[in-house]
Amino acid sequence: MAQVPQTFFDALAVRAWCGLALDALGRAREEIDAINVYPVADGDTGTNLYLTVESAAAAVEAVFAGHEAGGDRTPTLADAARAMAHGALIGARGNSGTILAQLLRGMAQVLAGDEAPDRVDGPGLSLALRHAADSARRAVAHPVEGTVLTVASAAADAAGGARGDCGAVARAAYAGARAALAETPALLAVLRRAGVVDAGGRGLVAVLAALVETFTGEAPRGLPAAGAPWSGSVRVAGPGEHARGEHARNAAGAVGAERNHAPGDRAESHGDTAECADGGDAPGPGGPAFEVIYLLEAGDAAVARLRERLDRLGDSLVVVGGDGLWNVHVHVDDAGAAVEAGVEAGRPYRIRITHFGAGDVHTTGAERAQGERAQRAVVAVVPGEGLAGLYTGAGATTVLARAGEPPASGELVQAVRRAHAREVVLLPNDAELRHTAAAAAEQARAEGIRVALIPTRSPVQGIAALAVHEPERRFDEDVVSMTSAAGATRYAEVTVAERQSWTMAGICQAGDVLGLVDGDVAVIGQDLTATAEAVLDRMLAAGGELVTLVLGDGVPEAVAARLENRVRAGYLAVDTVIHHGGRQGALLLIGVE
Repeated sequence: MAQVPQTFFDALAVRAWCGLALDALGRAREEIDAINVYPVADGDTGTNLYLTVESAAAAVEAVFAGHEAGGDRTPTLADAARAMAHGALIGARGNSGTILAQLLRGMAQVLAGDEAPDRVDGPGLSLALRHAADSARRAVAHPVEGTVLTVASAAADAAGGARGDCGAVARAAYAGARAALAETPALLAVLRRAGVVDAGGRGLVAVLAALVETFTGEAPRGLPAAGAPWSGSVRVAGPGEHARGEHARNAAGAVGAERNHAPGDRAESHGDTAECADGGDAPGPGGPAFEVIYLLEAGDAAVARLRERLDRLGDSLVVVGGDGLWNVHVHVDDAGAAVEAGVEAGRPYRIRITHFGAGDVHTTGAERAQGERAQRAVVAVVPGEGLAGLYTGAGATTVLARAGEPPASGELVQAVRRAHAREVVLLPNDAELRHTAAAAAEQARAEGIRVALIPTRSPVQGIAALAVHEPERRFDEDVVSMTSAAGATRYAEVTVAERQSWTMAGICQAGDVLGLVDGDVAVIGQDLTATAEAVLDRMLAAGGELVTLVLGDGVPEAVAARLENRVRAGYLAVDTVIHHGGRQGALLLIGVE
């Protein structure tokens, strides 16, 4: 069905564009994922762009809903543009998603300026596209031609030469972007070798096609069907070479939007900056092992120091934002150090750590297309950065869960795909996630991946399961062994009551220290150490050979030392292992095997 065209760029046009761009990226996402070979061939550019625009569209819809609830007809252009930019910032994923967020913020600086009208015509749209492209290019420390930056600049150049209304300017921008996209293999050797165009640029072309549809009511002709090879003129390396038809990866379905915004989220502002440390070519084998992404509340001076530190730690560094709110993305070998750098700079949250499998993302597209999937992988949900580092160090792909921000099934499916294995063991590590994990497992099985869901109720049960994981044995035997280890691990946690409540151990008051054993409150106390000791004694009364302690942020080392001494003095032949979980929600997690 044709879209009702918008005459001017106003709040309704922003809303329509976001919705159409989301639809366009949804249709093209698998194709874009499949041609993703730069800067890292991790097969997720289409998914990252989709999630970035999904967050932008959700923010715009929230602004409209707020105005409707207040009795206003529609928000202003400035309100909608700021919401679009802010939503993109907090939802930006990966290098291309972060650059797209910067492009949208650059447009918003024009559309929501102090003297900006409530609707913009063709010349105003052209100015916004120009500012967006220039803003993104200035934000990148080492711009590389043949990428989304090249495509954005070409779109802005073409828009600047157009005359007429917003529809004419959007058509010109789209045509310029598409022509530039076809030339990206001539500018970037890794694209030329793989016989593909730039994935980020392909995504931007889809977003600009949606802009054309916003103002004309019809999508431009000539866009390839979802999953079809690009129909533009791809220039290959030279005589005797030919474009390979295989691509890096076919990633799958759209992932749900971020469902909760952190309390620190704030409106977009001017003066935004970004930093992107890109190499001149695709990384070779032996690149960084982890991708670390988080939002950060910090001042400009602290972020400047953070950039310098992260630049020394790894590569593919992207820091976008301004006015105290930033989106940080980096590839590193030491994920913990990258997170610690954020903690020193300010308040990081929504932290995601992804382990790049050996021989997986740090290869060229052709190499990766010809490579075999891993036979088996483990995917685990974890509640803290420290636990994420522990799990990823053991080879698992992790999904970081925050209190109040449980992952959606789509995020678990995406993690299963990232694991790139024929067989996957899924550890939800939370009783509340059993249905979500089951839905994710079913979806992954429908895609031909063999998935076993082990119903772990706590991260300490997941640790026990991971400790006996042996990829070399038969899948069923491995799953049985891991399930048995998890089931033989009793679990507990020590936390603080947020309000008065009735419990199995009596009435607790806000501020009381609670000891929960197997999910039920068993001890109510006033002191962390004393409560933890009571919980530990209760658990070891039934026997045990190994105690696992996972300390949350702010818990003194003396607590762990005292508990370890208590086990050593009171329980013969029982060993104690201590881990640091980071911001895991609970003060202390305890496992007894």
